[in-house]
Parts: sequence; structure tokens; C-alpha cells
Amino acid sequence: MDPKIRLAKYIAHAGVCSRKQASRLIDEGVVMVNNRPANHIDHVDESDNVIVNGHALKGAADLVYFAYHKPVGIDCKLNENDPTSLIHHLPTLTRVYPIGRLDKDSRGLLILTNDGDFCNQLIHPDFHQPKRYLVTVNKSLDAHFCEKMAAGVPVDKQVTLPCEVTKIADNQFSIILKQGLNRQIRKMAHYYGYKVIDLYRVQISELLLDHLNLPENQFIKINKSDILG
Repeated sequence: MDPKIRLAKYIAHAGVCSRKQASRLIDEGVVMVNNRPANHIDHVDESDNVIVNGHALKGAADLVYFAYHKPVGIDCKLNENDPTSLIHHLPTLTRVYPIGRLDKDSRGLLILTNDGDFCNQLIHPDFHQPKRYLVTVNKSLDAHFCEKMAAGVPVDKQVTLPCEVTKIADNQFSIILKQGLNRQIRKMAHYYGYKVIDLYRVQISELLLDHLNLPENQFIKINKSDILG
């Protein structure tokens, strides 16, 4: 018999969400273990009765991966009561969730999966997985904009990690990040007096949106190797 594992890891392996999100669910009191409120220190296996938001888990799910071309106007929060929520555009046969959200006003590549460990591997800065964006702002870039952005910018009481920034048009630049703070690129640009008017994610790790021939608001099943190379 396999040894019992930490509850958050078990929830992630069941395809509900990432481990980090599972910990939040435990904090919110929506996880039950053997008919009692769950604790973070709980260790469980398939012999235990684990319920999340009223749904009983049935052990590890088959791991699946999708690429999704998110349009502007779709909210990545999985809220069934919000008609703009991504939840209304997900594959229906398998429960999946997005890795690395795009805000409602942004567009481009999302990866959808039920692989919680892989989610952590892609979004945690320790793993250094790059994400590339094409960004259009409201006015011409000054001579030192890219250099200043690349060096690190004060955002939410911390300085962003060094990154690659390249000017590609008078008011457009490419940026490659290896971290994902909330609305990071918009806040970085705002710090130097620019407003982002279009933010388009075109690459996550080795997966390029252009190579998928994927129209907006459509998804396609992919392999894990397509993402990591």
C-alpha cells in the first residue's frame, strides 16, 4: 500500500487545483477529511474520505494538458456565477485549471492542466521557466525604457527580478519574465509613466502560441513535452 501523503498534495494529484490553491481551500474550511474539517497536517490516501467543496475525491486523476488562446474579456478566476469566467470555456471531460493567470484585459497563451506538481514547476521562480509577452503602451518608448525595465522595478514593495526587454516598435516591446506577480507588467510600465493598452502572452517555457495555429477562445490538447521541450 502506498504511504499516506499530505492533504494538499493529495488534492493536487486528484486534479482539483495546485498545492498552493489546495492550501487556500483548507484555510477556507471547504475541505473535509473523514467527516471533519481538514487540517494542513492531515496525511491521507484513497482509503480516506476527502471532500472538497461538497465533491468527494476519487484518488489521482489521469494527467492532461491543454493550450488555450485566451481573448480579452475572459476572467481566469473559476467562478461559475460569473458569465465572463474561464470556467465556461474549459474542456468538459476533465477538470482542469489554468497555470499562470492572465488578467481579464490581457490575451494570449494559457496552459490548462490538472497536474498540480507541474503547475508549481512552471510558476515558481526557482524553476526559471520563461514567459514571453508582446506589450503595447500608450506612447513612444524613451531611450532608456528597456534598460530600466530589465534591471528591475519596484512593484508591491519588492523589486522585480531582472528580465529581458527588447524594443520592437515605437510603442511596443517584448518582455521575458521568470516570475509572475499580480499584474506585474502593467505595474512595471506604470512606474515609468506608461499605460499598457495591449498585453499578449506568446510563449510559456518552450511552447509558442504561433506554432499551435490556435484561434482565440479555442483550446487544444498537448503533451507535457510540448511545454518543457
